[in-house]
Amino acid sequence: MYAISLGDDGAELSPLEPWQAEDFLAHIDRGREFIGQHNGLPDVVTDLASSRAFLQAYADRTAADTGRIYGIRTEGTLVGAVIFRRMDVAQGTAEAGCWLEPSAAGKGLVTRAVRTIVDWAVEQRGIHRVEWVVSAENAPSIAVARRLGMTKDGVLRESYLYRGKRHDEEVWSVLAPEWRAGRAAAGAASSH
Repeated sequence: MYAISLGDDGAELSPLEPWQAEDFLAHIDRGREFIGQHNGLPDVVTDLASSRAFLQAYADRTAADTGRIYGIRTEGTLVGAVIFRRMDVAQGTAEAGCWLEPSAAGKGLVTRAVRTIVDWAVEQRGIHRVEWVVSAENAPSIAVARRLGMTKDGVLRESYLYRGKRHDEEVWSVLAPEWRAGRAAAGAASSH
């Protein structure tokens, strides 16, 4: 299997597939409470069968070209993931998402991983708009959107019922021309 380096710290990004369900479940178990603060995944992936089913659903989306899932590994250990929850190549739209277990938080892994998949979506798949939908209470995820140069489109008031409480969701996005301009500016700054 292939992996893409996420930098000098040895972190890597690689596809997650159904045969990795045991590893994926162990990762969710390590981060269950932390991940579950804003993400319903720990309520869905509760045992080996549900872990395999979740990864199979993404394998099916990959095959249909309607979504993707990639694991973030540090020193070979699965510590998080980035996804395209949905991808519509004909419309040129995609929605990205992420999660990490606590040991991996605060190291820039999600920002680097999302940058990698957005580059791929824009440059290889012709995606024009990448969205980031986040709980208004999830400050670290909002910070990722800002670091990636996304624009806050608006707030969907009380749109997400999660664990018995209604939450506001923020919608952030970046358009392909903005993404390319931001990447060019970052490249120009690093070459000086």
